[in-house]
Amino acid sequence: LQRQYRDSLSDFHDWEHKDHAKDYLLFPENIGPKISIDETALSKGELYTIITNKYAKGKKGSLIAIFSGTKVEPIIEKLLTISSRTRAKVKEVTLDMANSMKNIVTKCFVNAVQVTDRFHVQKLVNEAVQDIRVQERWIALDAENTQILEAKKHGKHFTPIEFDNGDTAKQLLIRSRYLLTRDISKWTTNQKQRADILFQQYPVLKQAY
Repeated sequence: LQRQYRDSLSDFHDWEHKDHAKDYLLFPENIGPKISIDETALSKGELYTIITNKYAKGKKGSLIAIFSGTKVEPIIEKLLTISSRTRAKVKEVTLDMANSMKNIVTKCFVNAVQVTDRFHVQKLVNEAVQDIRVQERWIALDAENTQILEAKKHGKHFTPIEFDNGDTAKQLLIRSRYLLTRDISKWTTNQKQRADILFQQYPVLKQAY
């Protein structure tokens, strides 16, 4: 995409996009039957909305449109300047689960099937599993703190219970973070042992995984 952008700048003075290049770029000739739309931080954390041709696979002809920002209305307005016949070529659009992206696709590519990007689905599911792990860890920390205070009241030293692999409950929940993001076939021997203990102690995590 950067290469295509540079090619477009080769003769800046005659460049048809020069008056609005900071706000948006449109290359309708690159539209194909399968496209993608996503938001990306390109520099200094600034977000851009980018539409690409999937068949071009990141090479010349990939960039269909790029917009500064993520506001729906200006993006729709500019995309609708592309002829309806050209937009009708699009049969499938890959996008994330944001309503803003869905609105853009629904209004501008009416013949297209909307396909949720697998990456975003996996990310959402992984985050949900990790949220459960963190909640259980806080419960374990509270329980351990309570046991420490009780031990002090009776003048005793608190020693946390260890599982067969040497982890305490707190350590088990910390050290399980990585394995919960991996397929069981990719676990090491130690991770398999830790997962067995984790799922035995916390069935809700087994169900979520």
